[in-house]
Amino acid sequence: MGGDEEEAWMPDETGRSQSTDGSGRDDKGPGAGAGQPLDERHIAPDEDGRQSTQQNDDQNSEHVADRGKMGPETPLIEGLSEDVVPAVEEFMEQAAQQNEAAAAEVAAEAGDAKPGAYISFEKVSKAFGDFVVLKDVSFCVNSGETLCILGRSGVGKSVSLQMLLGFLKPDTGVVRVAGEDITAFSERELQAIRRKVTMVFQNGALFDSITVGENVAFPLRERGELAEEQIYQIVKGLLEMVGVAGMDSLLPSDLSTGMKRSVAIARALASQPEAVLYDEPTTQVDPLMGHLLGDLIERLKQQLHLTSIVVTHDMRFAKKLADKVVFLHEGTARFFGTMEEMESSQDPTLQQFLALDALVLPA
Repeated sequence: MGGDEEEAWMPDETGRSQSTDGSGRDDKGPGAGAGQPLDERHIAPDEDGRQSTQQNDDQNSEHVADRGKMGPETPLIEGLSEDVVPAVEEFMEQAAQQNEAAAAEVAAEAGDAKPGAYISFEKVSKAFGDFVVLKDVSFCVNSGETLCILGRSGVGKSVSLQMLLGFLKPDTGVVRVAGEDITAFSERELQAIRRKVTMVFQNGALFDSITVGENVAFPLRERGELAEEQIYQIVKGLLEMVGVAGMDSLLPSDLSTGMKRSVAIARALASQPEAVLYDEPTTQVDPLMGHLLGDLIERLKQQLHLTSIVVTHDMRFAKKLADKVVFLHEGTARFFGTMEEMESSQDPTLQQFLALDALVLPA
């Protein structure tokens, strides 16, 4: 995860272990019965059991280019296949209503009519032995907003994400998620939080023994409320939405890194979360796909009122998305505020970071 010191192991969003080799493998898959095939009328592999990777790459490039032309105000269902629009539209409306209700609940608990902090760190510290990763770090993100976590490698960005899902506990301080103090939550209580907040790992963390379509269908099947035809339509629509149309019958090993990450986002959306945590979503992704993912995250915020935290080294990406940014440096939150405030800061550390970024990514 971005080369941080904390990347060796962690469970995926379903709570299952992932390998340390960076492949996101879970050789046992999601469990007996979960990998049953989607309706074969809709997923027809070629003679060797899979669709042609080259053919899908060509079709996908055209599809990504078309979706990359859409702005933040473009409806999420715009450009989807007509046969899936009704199911996807209903699914997205449910998600938007759920997220509005969650925001109202958080605000009510805070005793405020305005959106409250959906996620917050309050003087959080974390050390591994003598190595202090975070020291008295505080930041927050309000319901329906996007926070970008910036900083050099090894400053605790991914450790922060792990604490937000309860995979790591702070040594001191308070971590709040969905308005609740999760610091002392049991594993059972944390499972309820992870149904509200999901994570898109840098390596995708997909089940490698089942197809792309089955990966996205997995959280839909767990709900036990949808017919197979509805599941197929939602899966197809979500894959189109994230720029990997027609890839449903491929295995994760057939995909590029960027495509795996897009599939991981589709799977995250299939769980109808209230918040999504993204770990370096544009790393090893071509500029076109990065542009599409940025637009998609912005559209999800505006249309589904989705709360997001994005760990990134990509300043252009952060400028595009962030309502607030937190800059981690030497274990502390050196800055927390808007991107405009960060760029105008006279802090020499911030100025050096911005100057080096300008050299790496010239306008």
